[in-house]
Amino acid sequence: MPPGALPLRPTLERVRQSVFDILAHGVAWAGFGDATVLDVFAGSGAYGLEALSRGARHACFIDHDRAVLKAIQRTAAAMGEARTITLLTLDATRLPSPPGVAQTPAGLAFVDPPYGAGLAVPALTGLAGGWLAPGALAVVEVEAREPFAAPPPFSIVDQRVLGPARIVFCRMR
Repeated sequence: MPPGALPLRPTLERVRQSVFDILAHGVAWAGFGDATVLDVFAGSGAYGLEALSRGARHACFIDHDRAVLKAIQRTAAAMGEARTITLLTLDATRLPSPPGVAQTPAGLAFVDPPYGAGLAVPALTGLAGGWLAPGALAVVEVEAREPFAAPPPFSIVDQRVLGPARIVFCRMR
């Protein structure tokens, strides 16, 4: 689909809160302190911005829509986080090697593609090419009934259905 053809679907606040609760208490993960976080298919940027508010050192937002990224930039500036973000206009399903400004490899990625488009697996495959550190966690949001299998080198460590969403926690080997 061409850029802009897919509608913005912000993650429900209760789903996002559940994801952060699971990260804090339900999945073995090092935590936000000094972490670099990727927000892939960034949309509103809610996942990455929330990670910054919880102590992440840096957040890199990836989206194909420049207007979306400008909105994230304004929100980050209002939060006092303008210097802790990187905005990349990229197709998340065809990621190149990460640029230095991305501050990779990251320890955590949020992958929230449009529902039903089958974009999570290509995005994860691209992230495995230097964007994520070994042992990093990828939090993938897909529609509750959408088929999803983690591609190598990822393995599913937990998954939950939360309303219309299925949240899949994948660890990179």
